[in-house]
Amino acid sequence: MRGDRGFIQIVDAALAEAARKSGAWLVCRPGCSECCLGPFPITQLDAERLREGLAELQAGDPARAARVRRRAGDAVARMPEFAAGLAYDDAEFEARLASLPDEEPCPVLDPDTGTCDLYASRPVTCRTFGPPVRWGGDAVGVCELCFAGAGDEEIAACEVELDIVDREAALVRERERLTGAKGQTLVALALINRPVRSPVST
Repeated sequence: MRGDRGFIQIVDAALAEAARKSGAWLVCRPGCSECCLGPFPITQLDAERLREGLAELQAGDPARAARVRRRAGDAVARMPEFAAGLAYDDAEFEARLASLPDEEPCPVLDPDTGTCDLYASRPVTCRTFGPPVRWGGDAVGVCELCFAGAGDEEIAACEVELDIVDREAALVRERERLTGAKGQTLVALALINRPVRSPVST
């Protein structure tokens, strides 16, 4: 996905700058996995990136890839709201998502190391969480473990702006057109290739 690679490079460069500006305020480190608990929606572009990452992991470390797949399968089994792979409209998707337990770990999280097994292929939500990032005019939440004791001005001084919402939307539309999978999905569903949306005919 050539277009996605360029998009991710822009996102990662902006986050590297945010991390540089944040300095000691940013406490995110390998093994800190507070933000890896609780299911969250991802785009079909995120889903395809995760699948490609899992395929690469399979080629280099089949046992580890098998553990990721097993955790993904177990996670789906614990989510009867989505296990059937049915299509939902946006409102119903959000309602079913809200009913899932907040403590459900991401299936890509290695429970022994507290690190992400598909870190290089992680969704955009994961990439932009931690330092203060303004995404298309909207502020993205700062991790509650970071900036402890910082005031609004100190946080604002570390902000970076990512005005590429339209670019991501265009890439998502193209991915949906190519795959036929529409709308939001979940990490676990993406990894076992079980869509929660059916193709929409227009």
